[in-house]
Amino acid sequence: MSHLTLTHKTQGHAATDGAGIKLTRLLGTPDWTDADPFLMLDRFATDEPQDYLAGFPPHPHRGFETVTYLIEGRMRHADNQGNEGVIESGGAQWMTAGAGIVHSEMPEQKQGRLHGYQLWLNLPAEDKQQPASYRDVKPEELTEWTDDAGRRFRLLAGDIRQEDKVYQGPIQAEATQALFVDITLPANQAWSFLETPEHTTLLVMIEGSLNDPFDLSTGELAQVSGSGELTAGENGARFLLISGQPINEPVARRGPFVMNTQAELNQAFEDYRLGRF
Repeated sequence: MSHLTLTHKTQGHAATDGAGIKLTRLLGTPDWTDADPFLMLDRFATDEPQDYLAGFPPHPHRGFETVTYLIEGRMRHADNQGNEGVIESGGAQWMTAGAGIVHSEMPEQKQGRLHGYQLWLNLPAEDKQQPASYRDVKPEELTEWTDDAGRRFRLLAGDIRQEDKVYQGPIQAEATQALFVDITLPANQAWSFLETPEHTTLLVMIEGSLNDPFDLSTGELAQVSGSGELTAGENGARFLLISGQPINEPVARRGPFVMNTQAELNQAFEDYRLGRF
């Protein structure tokens, strides 16, 4: 018997960002502003080059982390800390903006499909002024396994227990204890999910559907609570399971900066204007 409860569900809103890249904003909208510690979640999925070629030219961030996960395509990251790398299909980047960074994310392709997600993950006040850092995670670096029932897992961040074994992802986000895992279930197959107490848990439907204990379909985002079985529909299901420890601090945000107070937010804009990043 499932004790999973659906607390929020959305198909998101069409939006543009960067230099005009078309996307769907699932979290960080007027009707769903955040889900502590998660601030924003964007989905981009298109076969049309004109929807993504302009990319995300250089822009600043301070006070949080960004996670970019590519299902299909190639994007190049570069920043003012000297980091550079290409994210490929199945790969990711984990960037801690900390005290400040200026970076760009540009398509490394002129045609073909680009499909991925970008998550904004808040940092507690004590970590907002840490030095910026960047981790390029190659597809083969994710912890990947398939169980006897044909269920496939690709773990980017955090730890997850399956039967008597604990799997560990290449990223360990200490501040929020974030879990980020890509899960594929065969048709009509169930998987038992055990909630981490007091964590915020999101399900992001990549393709297919879940039909028990609630209905979710391709492109939807849901927040759930509790533990229990998730069951795939007739065409199977692929989804991201993302969870994290709420920070429970005031949030002051505008544009590319996320701080705790309006004064800190104003200082972030001033520091960027003066070239202090």
